[in-house]
Amino acid sequence: MSIPAARPSPSDRSAAGNAAANEASPPLLSVEGLRVEFPTRHGTLLALDDVSFTIGPGEVLGVVGESGAGKSLTGAAIIGLLEPPGRIAGGEIRLSGRRLDDLPASAMRKLRGREIGAIFQDPLTSLNPLYTVGRQLVETIREHLPLSGAQARERAIELLNATGIPAAETRIDHYPHQFSGGMRQRVVIALALAADPKLVVADEPTTALDVSIQAQIITLLKTLCREQGTAVMLITHDMGVIAETADRVAVMYAGRIAEIGPVAELIHRPKHPYTIGLMGSIPSVVDERERLTQIDGAMPRLNAIPSGCAFNPRCPQVMPVCRERRPELIDTGSSRAACWLHDASVAGTAAARAASVEDDAAVLREPAKPAEHATASGRPQ
Repeated sequence: MSIPAARPSPSDRSAAGNAAANEASPPLLSVEGLRVEFPTRHGTLLALDDVSFTIGPGEVLGVVGESGAGKSLTGAAIIGLLEPPGRIAGGEIRLSGRRLDDLPASAMRKLRGREIGAIFQDPLTSLNPLYTVGRQLVETIREHLPLSGAQARERAIELLNATGIPAAETRIDHYPHQFSGGMRQRVVIALALAADPKLVVADEPTTALDVSIQAQIITLLKTLCREQGTAVMLITHDMGVIAETADRVAVMYAGRIAEIGPVAELIHRPKHPYTIGLMGSIPSVVDERERLTQIDGAMPRLNAIPSGCAFNPRCPQVMPVCRERRPELIDTGSSRAACWLHDASVAGTAAARAASVEDDAAVLREPAKPAEHATASGRPQ
């Protein structure tokens, strides 16, 4: 599977993708201290608070967390699609060094599609039911690239072929309702890639698809990163998709990043109690545990976020300091976690509790025990 390139030197972008692992290379996307507010009659609600991360060329950053954590809102802020009265109240968003958060709407419209592509969970919200998919693709391509109508149609067919649409020469003239859900999602991906963007924000791109189609979409995203050096922000609830696709993971809770680090580190050695709970709640075909981990309570509403650490009412390792002061992201080896358990200034109790957290995390990486086989009497042999 190969994505047709629209830029004059695809080999340069491929080289950029191969250099994604180089930590010395500057990030493609940089988000620093992002703060998003929603003014209401009863006060201002803080939806995102001090969110910071980077994504390098050719890198996939997975963003996970429960519903209401702020994942989709972060993506919407980056691509300039915050719903009023939502507003960016602080921080900076930069793409290739260019600041985005203070751009006027007209400039952001030109940037969106050309430099940043977007894939949304429901493809019907991205496609106009009154126009053929070909017309929508051609209009998008001609808006951002200096191509004639015939050239744009040819590129549209190439994109549909690359995203796995069979008989693209014929299907290009069909309407969205004539495609299945999986095929519509492929059309949306083709739209997102139409102008060969530097960054793709993919918000739950595989949630509504069956497992076989999910695997094909994951392969497509990985190919995009590998061959063209495109950065991907992958927002999802599915840790299986994250494990298969992402290079790094950011775990969000109540509008803040709770933990961020390499995907293998967060899956096998999570440091934040919330991340441990998320990983422990996922069933495994090789795990002999009788019960999955349960995180008591629910994500707090925006008008009821507790003081201190927002996770403290649900945390099994809560300490007095957790209710009083909010922790910043602390280095915990190759990852960072916003948890007082890893702060050297909190002595004694924190060390003991941190050891307990490590024990909980160790359960996630223990090898499965051999299954016992029952005899005819029902007793294990």
